Amino acid sequence: MFEGIKNAIVDLDREECLKLVQEALEAGIDPLEVIENGLKKGIQIVGAKYEEGELFIVDLMMGASAMKAAIELLEPHISAEMKEKASAGKVLIGTVEGDVHDIGKTIVSTLLAANGFEVIDLGTEVPTSKFVEKVKELKPDIVGMSALLTTTMPQMQEVIKALEKEDLRDSVKVMVGGAPVTQEFSDKIGADGYAKDAEEAVKWAKELAS
Repeated sequence: MFEGIKNAIVDLDREECLKLVQEALEAGIDPLEVIENGLKKGIQIVGAKYEEGELFIVDLMMGASAMKAAIELLEPHISAEMKEKASAGKVLIGTVEGDVHDIGKTIVSTLLAANGFEVIDLGTEVPTSKFVEKVKELKPDIVGMSALLTTTMPQMQEVIKALEKEDLRDSVKVMVGGAPVTQEFSDKIGADGYAKDAEEAVKWAKELAS
């Protein structure tokens, strides 16, 4: 069963993946085992093939979509206690307000999930108030922000200032990234980590969460 689910992800076959995940649930298999031994292993292979140039961005997105749909199917069967035990950490991620670019953030989200993180993806054009609201509500370990436009980069600092104003800054680590973002900019706005690509984002997330 696990092998079939893994292969369905690698084959980018969403329908087959969901069918097998449903069968696993009906067979009484632990949903976290399905994620760990099936979905996670599959998306790790997809991610590795993308990094090596064997797959394209559209393939990675298809694999991510299949995994996301499968996790949504499993979600009602996973208790809060089980989630906390299985997760490497909780990451709240989004593209800042005014910026509609989604691909880089989605790649990071996918690889973080493949490495055991619980990822809450807020999407694109996320206003500062929503970042703050979700930090209060979900209590993540890390807040990740992406920007692909130099004009939207200042929004990252606005989010950090808002977290400070609400006395939330000390409760989370902040990681930033995106094509125009640099280590110098990250240091200037007071972020805890900067990642130039998805692989580095996973490395930083592991360090920050620990």
